[in-house]
Amino acid sequence: MPARKIALVTGAGTGVGRAVSLALLREGYAVVLAGRRREKLEEVAREANGPTLVAPADVADPASVKALFARTRETYGRLDLLFNNAGIGAPAMPIDAVPLDKWQAVIATNLTGVLLCTQEAIKIMKAQNPRGGRIINNGSISAHTPRPGSAPYTATKHAVTGLTKQTALDCRNDEICCGQIDIGNAATPLTERMVQGEGVLQPDGRKMIEQRMAAEDVGRAVVYMASLPLDTNVLFMTVMANKMPFVGRG
Repeated sequence: MPARKIALVTGAGTGVGRAVSLALLREGYAVVLAGRRREKLEEVAREANGPTLVAPADVADPASVKALFARTRETYGRLDLLFNNAGIGAPAMPIDAVPLDKWQAVIATNLTGVLLCTQEAIKIMKAQNPRGGRIINNGSISAHTPRPGSAPYTATKHAVTGLTKQTALDCRNDEICCGQIDIGNAATPLTERMVQGEGVLQPDGRKMIEQRMAAEDVGRAVVYMASLPLDTNVLFMTVMANKMPFVGRG
């Protein structure tokens, strides 16, 4: 029987991270549940049908990231999959009104946090036997097209695309694949505003309700990406609610 694979999911306590963690557990992975709120991670662990490690961590803190991956290595001895999912946004506002501290906070979590986790994962994946593994970054539809007033979030997600390409290039000779999943309107607490009241602001100034899709379908997509052998990579995948205003002029 093949050895159980080990996955680490950041932002695992809610939303997409929770859905992906549960999907991986159903596929037989052991999952390290990382996030800032222990109580949310413990809720996911209680739902799980499989082995989990609750590991509170802040991806914007280099010391916290190092401790997270050290604990993963000490507990399981290897790492097969990293899902870089943790992310934050900022209140919608014109680009010339974005406070520097809000900008830096989003950069620290959404971009620097991805780099820090990727670096630690690579160290483990290079050294383990058998060597290699897979890194999947949560890019978002905002890695392609911005929403009004979202400069910090949009900038980080475009940057994650570049980091995904660079990681895939630099690590392919070490049997490490890196890909990105760009998600549009998964039904999570963060997207509730899209289906409430008049909906959300559109580029032409109107507000409208936007369709959402089940977060569990994102989990299924990540499981597919993770299921491929290490000589095959999904570099980019877009998973979106079919009727959301993204394709075309909406």
